[in-house]
This record gives sequence, C-alpha cells and structure tokens, in this order.
Amino acid sequence: MSHGSLYVVATPIGNLSDVTARSKEILSTVDAILCEDTRVTSKLLASLAIKKTLIAYHQHSDDVRVDEILARLAKGQSLALVTDAGTPGISDPGGKLVHSIVIGLPDVAIIPIPGPCAAIAALSVSGFPTDRFVFLGFPPHKKGRMTYFKELAEREETVVFYESTHRIEKTLAELEARIGDRQVVVCRELTKLHETTYRGTVAEVTAALKATSIRGEFVIVCKNST
Repeated sequence: MSHGSLYVVATPIGNLSDVTARSKEILSTVDAILCEDTRVTSKLLASLAIKKTLIAYHQHSDDVRVDEILARLAKGQSLALVTDAGTPGISDPGGKLVHSIVIGLPDVAIIPIPGPCAAIAALSVSGFPTDRFVFLGFPPHKKGRMTYFKELAEREETVVFYESTHRIEKTLAELEARIGDRQVVVCRELTKLHETTYRGTVAEVTAALKATSIRGEFVIVCKNST
C-alpha cells in the first residue's frame, strides 16, 4: 500500500481574500484536515464552501493523536495541516508533527502550500535589510525573558518577532531598554480591518500606539545593529 501525503497549507492571517486558489483546491480534495482549533478552521471552510473531516492537532496533542495521524497516512490518506492563521510550523507545533512523520513514515510526501506568514509580511514592508534576518517567535513570558532581549539586542541581523496585545507595552519597554534609539517597525493587525504600521524609535512607536490602540496581534521588526 502506498503512503499518503501531508500538505502543509498556509491560511489567511486576517483577510480571507488572501487564501490562494491552490490552498482552496488542496483543502477541497484531501481526506481530512488537521487543525489547531476546529472552530476557527470550520469558519474558514464555511467561507470557502468546503466540508471536510477535521482532526484537532495542537500544542497539547499527545502521542495517541500523532499515532492516529501516522496511521491515516500509512493507509494512503491525504491530509492537510493548517494552523489558526498563517503558515503551520512557524512559531507553531506543526513542525513537531512534520518531524514525527519524517522519522516514522519517511516515504510520506510532505508538500508545502505556501501563503500568508505574518513575519514575512512585516519584513516585506519594513524597509530594513532582509538578506539576513532572524525570527525569534514570541518572547518567553517569564523564565528566559531577560536573556531573550539581551540576545536580540546583540544580533547583527534584522530581527522579527511576535507579541500579543496583553504584553505589547511591557515588551516595548524592555526592548527600548536594550536597543535604545535603534529604528523599529511595528505592524498591528496585519491584513485586518485595523491594520496599522508604526515606524520610528521604540519610544516613538510606543507613544503612537498609546495614542491609537494597543489592541491586536503585533509583529515587531528591529533594524540590524550594524
């Protein structure tokens, strides 16, 4: 029996119009869709008039769920892996699943279906050098936080990372203490109704945010230190 295929499918990070024709085709034809939150993916599929079996796969999924997924692939099923928004595996547990498949079922085809990624979107409008950059995901909430910002400040490449509405002010304060007057770009609610891009020093961006809104999901891009 031939092994199945896993399609790693990027989905919109806000604007549903960003879904690609290829993504829609794959989601329409696979046997089942692995998703971070079935409720979120159900809404996306409803907008595309697609009905599919949904299987929850997220950071708390155990080995039993992974074994179930591998069994489906071993039987020849085609599966799509999606996250709530953006590209699976990027600051997302999808990478662990891909690794399990590579080790457990090396004959399975793992096929990327590229599309939206918040980090790449922010880098593309930053105006900073992007021939070399480093992506640092979300800062740790507690342990390792000081080390995170120390290492960020010492990077010679452009740095991009994520932050939530609940910690953006704290993060910007810690960032300013480390990088001083270095230029940053902060993108809020990319591709959504209230998308806003802020440019300047951390102090200038913080003031602009407080004057508008600190609500939303954020991508922070820091100019390289050289």
